Amino acid sequence: MPTIKQDDVIQSVADALQYISYYHSPDFIQAMAAAYEREESPAAKDAIKQILVNSRMCAEGHRPICQDTGIVTVFVKVGMNVQWADATLSLSDMINEGVRRAYNHPDNMLRASIVGDPLFDRKNTKDNTPAVIHMEVVPGDTLDIAVAAKGGGSENKSKMVMLNPSDSIVDWLVKTVPQMGAGWCPPGMLGIGIGGTAEKAMVMAKESLFEEIDIHEIREHGPKDKFEALRLEIMDKINALGIGAQGLGGLTTVLDVKIKYYPTHAASLPVAVIPNCAATRHAHFVLDGSGPAKLDPPDLELWPKLTYQASAESRRVNLDALTREDVASWKPGERLLLSGKMLTGRDAAHKRISTLIEKGEPLPPGLDFKNRVIYYVGPVDPVKGEVVGPAGPTTATRMDKFTDMMLGKTGLIAMIGKSERGPEAIESIRKHKAAYLMAVGGSAYLVSKAIRSSRVVAFGDLGMEAIYEFEVKDMPVTVAVDARGESVHETGPAEWKKRIAGIPVKVV
Repeated sequence: MPTIKQDDVIQSVADALQYISYYHSPDFIQAMAAAYEREESPAAKDAIKQILVNSRMCAEGHRPICQDTGIVTVFVKVGMNVQWADATLSLSDMINEGVRRAYNHPDNMLRASIVGDPLFDRKNTKDNTPAVIHMEVVPGDTLDIAVAAKGGGSENKSKMVMLNPSDSIVDWLVKTVPQMGAGWCPPGMLGIGIGGTAEKAMVMAKESLFEEIDIHEIREHGPKDKFEALRLEIMDKINALGIGAQGLGGLTTVLDVKIKYYPTHAASLPVAVIPNCAATRHAHFVLDGSGPAKLDPPDLELWPKLTYQASAESRRVNLDALTREDVASWKPGERLLLSGKMLTGRDAAHKRISTLIEKGEPLPPGLDFKNRVIYYVGPVDPVKGEVVGPAGPTTATRMDKFTDMMLGKTGLIAMIGKSERGPEAIESIRKHKAAYLMAVGGSAYLVSKAIRSSRVVAFGDLGMEAIYEFEVKDMPVTVAVDARGESVHETGPAEWKKRIAGIPVKVV
């Protein structure tokens, strides 16, 4: 009877998490490359190109695809006859030790994003533990492990509903996906769980995202059953909404739709949907006592031979001399190249600023937002002489409730993030004649190459959520909301929904 060593579990989990931090799976690369080739929206095509170029850079440089290196989710199938050689830890503790080693790897530090207390202190655990672990005991003598690292931007867009048995799942999804916004960084996959109970539907939706992208094969040979037909129907109707890459409007919003289902109560129809972003990260391995798992790297020839250069029509912006008049001249959808110094900040920093202002207390010494730009980002720690690690944008809508305060009381005149802004934030941007700029989610390593220097300005105890000052050179962004309050996340999808309805296009 083969025996499994404790260290093999730990090492395999650590290696798998490192592996998925910088390697996209071959099926995803091929699906994104195909989406790039058929995309007709210039803005969406540019975003997909950035994602693909970033993906190859990460594969070559062994650095994270996205600065949000995720919350770790693990599905474990434990063989009933598994024997342990030297185990002193529980299986959960082995897995968490693997997470700890992966996220503190000196050659590729991964961002620790987990807070131990979810409600009050919200202190970072510093090593991204604990993982969320699902275990099942099955026949056999092996240990089957699937690991994923799920970013908060996409996880936050998860939805669950208890429909009536006679209700249409397709209608609910067509209504719900636009409500998710672009914070999940499309194009990506939708994982759908149907049946069971509320919690079972959510777990099935998450588990379905481990499956390979194969919808193109179903389309080629035709659906074999009603669930494959349902996948095609959902995908085509979602893509026909015109949401597109990064929510800018385009032909491809989802690359695949996955469905897992389970028997349910006669009175119930639980349905859950969890999106997987453009930084999809998952791996699967089986331990049989012969040693730690080995994952083969994908062939670099899988990536399309693309390089990224900003559009020649891009407007160059000097952040160190930026004025409100400059901001007012920017047009929706216009591409900018930013150079100079900007500040960073996200949820925790905004909350502290809000508290100081409410108390009538001054901001920390050296922190001045007047006529400046803030970048919503929580970067990865640098390694090997880097100025900063991967530093892509975080979801801007989380800062909406702070926007009027920042624009009205600090002198801030522009913001950078990903995804759309809500009505309240857009009205504040219009009122203060400010602007919101969008960087591409899923291109964190590419963005970091534009950052020439980095220093902590305030709230250093917040770690990646501290306020930094970045000096950048030709950082590419798009004007997402202009000083008049026009949002490309509203106009872009609306335009492409009409275009898709009126043009013959094969959405696959």
